[in-house]
Amino acid sequence: MIRSIFLASTALSIASSPALAASPAKPAAAAVLSAASPFAKVSALPYQAPDFSAIKDSDYLPALVAGMAQQTIEIAAIANQKAKPTFDNTIVALEKSGLLLERTALAFSAVNGANTNDALQAVDTKTSPLFAAHSDSIYLNPRLFARVKALHDQQAALKVSGEQAKLLDVYYKQFVHAGAELPQATQTELKAMNKRLSTLTTAFSQKLLAAANAGALHVTDKAALAGLSDEQIAAAAQAAKDRELDGYVLKLQNTTQQPLLESLNDRATRQALYNASIGRAEKGDSNDTRPLIAEIAQLRAKKAAMFGFPTFADYTLQDQMAKDRETAIGFLNRLAPPVSAKQHGEAADIQKLVDAQGGGFTAGPADWNHYAEQIRKERYALDNDGVRQYFELHKVLTDGVFYAANQLYGLSFKERKDIPTWDPDMLVYEVFEEDGKPFALMYFDFWKRDNKNGGAWMSNLVNQSTLRGTHPVIYNIENFTKPAAGQPALISFDDVGTMFHEFGHALHGLFAAQEYPTLSGTNVARDFVEFPSQFNENWALYPKVLSNYAVNYKTKAPIPQELVAKMLKARTFNQGYEVGEVLEAARLDLDWHSLKADAPLQDVDKFETDALAASGFDTGDVPPRYRTNYFLHIWANGYAAGYYAYPWTRMLGQDAFAWFEEHGGLTRANGQRFRDMILSRGNTLDYAEMFRAFAGRDPSINAYVDYYGLGTAPEGK
Repeated sequence: MIRSIFLASTALSIASSPALAASPAKPAAAAVLSAASPFAKVSALPYQAPDFSAIKDSDYLPALVAGMAQQTIEIAAIANQKAKPTFDNTIVALEKSGLLLERTALAFSAVNGANTNDALQAVDTKTSPLFAAHSDSIYLNPRLFARVKALHDQQAALKVSGEQAKLLDVYYKQFVHAGAELPQATQTELKAMNKRLSTLTTAFSQKLLAAANAGALHVTDKAALAGLSDEQIAAAAQAAKDRELDGYVLKLQNTTQQPLLESLNDRATRQALYNASIGRAEKGDSNDTRPLIAEIAQLRAKKAAMFGFPTFADYTLQDQMAKDRETAIGFLNRLAPPVSAKQHGEAADIQKLVDAQGGGFTAGPADWNHYAEQIRKERYALDNDGVRQYFELHKVLTDGVFYAANQLYGLSFKERKDIPTWDPDMLVYEVFEEDGKPFALMYFDFWKRDNKNGGAWMSNLVNQSTLRGTHPVIYNIENFTKPAAGQPALISFDDVGTMFHEFGHALHGLFAAQEYPTLSGTNVARDFVEFPSQFNENWALYPKVLSNYAVNYKTKAPIPQELVAKMLKARTFNQGYEVGEVLEAARLDLDWHSLKADAPLQDVDKFETDALAASGFDTGDVPPRYRTNYFLHIWANGYAAGYYAYPWTRMLGQDAFAWFEEHGGLTRANGQRFRDMILSRGNTLDYAEMFRAFAGRDPSINAYVDYYGLGTAPEGK
C-alpha cells in the first residue's frame, strides 16, 4: 500500500491555516523558525535524509506551522505578481514552494504512522484541520486559479514539453477538483466541510489504533494456545510482559482474519480472537468508530453533490484509470460469479472435514483457515509451519527481494549503519545503479508495535525531483511478529509476498525520473499505483529467485523442489476466500461511497449487512478483508472509493507478468523495458496508453482469473 499525507509530492497539497491566510501581517512572523530546529534547513545527512537522532517530538508542531506560514507567503507572491502568467513564474514557482513544510510533513507522517505516541497524535489532531484549510486557501485562491487557467487555456501556444504540459493539466484539474470554479458561497461551505472531514478522518485513525491495541486477546491459560509454535507462544508471552500482564497477549493485525487462527486448536480461543478482530471498534466505548464513519460518508456524498456528481465515487474516480464508478463496479461484478462459486465449494469442503472429525458444529469464519490449512496439508502435503523454515526475513530481503531487483534492473544495495532511524530495529540501505553510481536511500521497518498503524505501506522521506536536485529517500513498513530474543526471524510465505509487494512500490519511487515533484514516482492514480507492487510479487516464486533465498535456516539446505512444486500446485487453493475477501471489501467501499447527497446518517451495521448481502459474493462464509469499523484504507488513508484498485492493479500486474513470460522472463532487457516504460514514468502519461505502449495491448482480465484458478470471467468494460 502507498501511504501518503497528500496526493502530490509537493507540499502544495497539505499546507496552511486559515488564520495564517487571513492576515497578511501575521504569516511573516509565524514563518520564522528557530535556527536550532532540525527542520530549519535542509538536512546535512546523505540524500537530505531527516536526522531522526536530532528530531524531538516537540520539533514537529512549530516547524509545520512555520512551514505553512512560509508557503502562504510564497503562494501570495505567485498569485499577486503583476507579470503576466508564464509557466516558470506560476507553475514552476508552485513546484518550488513549501519546502520547509514538505520536509517536516514527510518526516512527521512517517513517525506518526509507524512509531506514534500521545504527543505526536496531539500534533496530528491540531494540524490536520489546518492542512485542510490551507489546501483550500491555495486551491480556492481566485487570483492563483486565474493564472493557472490562463496558462491552461493557451496551452497550445506555450511551447511546453510533454512533462510540462502534463503538469499544467494536472494542476488545472486539481484546482477544478478542489472547487476553484464553484460559486463563492459554495466554496465557503466546502472549506468548512473539508475542515470537518479532516478532523473526522484523523480521529478515526487514532481511535482505530487505540481500539486495536485495547482489543488484543488476553489469555492466562497456556492450554488455550494449543497448536501454536514455541516461537509464537514466546512472542505472545513477551507481548503480555510488555503490557505488564500475566499470561499471553495475541495482538490484532489490521485485517479481519488473524494469522494465528490457522494454528489455534481450541475453538473457543479461535472464536474469541475472531470476535476481538471484527468488533474491535464497535463496542460503544470511546474508541467506537461508527459515529465518525456515518458522518464521513454523509459529508463525502454532500461534497460530491457540490461538484455536480451523483456520488462521491463518481467524483473521485474521474482522474483514475477506470475513469468512473460504473467501470469499477462492472469489474467487480464480472468477478463475483466465479469467485462466489469457488467460495461455496471451499466452504463445503471445510464443513465436510469438520463433520468427518465429529466436530458437531457449523463451521464459521473463525474456523475457516484452521480447517483450510488441514485440507491444504492433506491435499498438497504442504505444512505452512514447515514452509516457514525456509524463509528467514533477512535472507528473503537480501537474497530474494534485492536479488530480483539486481537481475531485473542491475541494482545493488549496501547497508548503512550511520543513518538515524525512528526505531533501533530498522535497516537502512544505500541503492546503487548497475554502473556503481549511488542514487537513493531505502529504509525498512519490519516489526509490529503497539504504537504502529496496522498493515504495510511505502512512502517517501525525500521526494525525487531534478528541478530541486533531490534523490528519493524511501521507506517500507511491515507489521511482522518480532521473534523472541534468540529466535530466528522466520516469516510466512504471505509475509514474503508482502515484502516483494512493498518493494515493488519502492522501485516505483526509486526509479522516479521526473523534473517536477508533483508528477514524480508514485504520485499516480490509486488504480495504477498498486500495479508495480502487485507485479513485483510474482518474482517471489520465480524459480531463479526462489532458489536463491529459500534456504532452511537450520540446515542451510535449499528448499526442496518437491516442496516448491507443492507450493505452486497449492497456489490456487483457498483463493475463493483470499481473493473474495478483497473483492468484498472493494465492493463495500464503493457501496459506502455511492450514497446520494440527501441520504440520512446511516446505521453503520445495517448498511454493511445490506451491502454485503447484495454484493454477489458468499459473504456469510467469507467476511470482507476489512469490515466497515476498521477499514482504515477508506476512512483515513486516501483510498475512499479506491480500494478496488488492489484487484484492478492485480489484473494489470498479472497481465504484465504474462508479457514477461512470453518474452523470456527474468532478464535485464525485460527489466529495463519495464523500468523505462512504467516504473520511471511517474504521472507523465495517460495510464492506459502507458500500459498499452509497454505490453502492446490493452490489459486483459484473463491472466488474473487464471492466476487464482477462478475459472472464467467475462471480458467487459
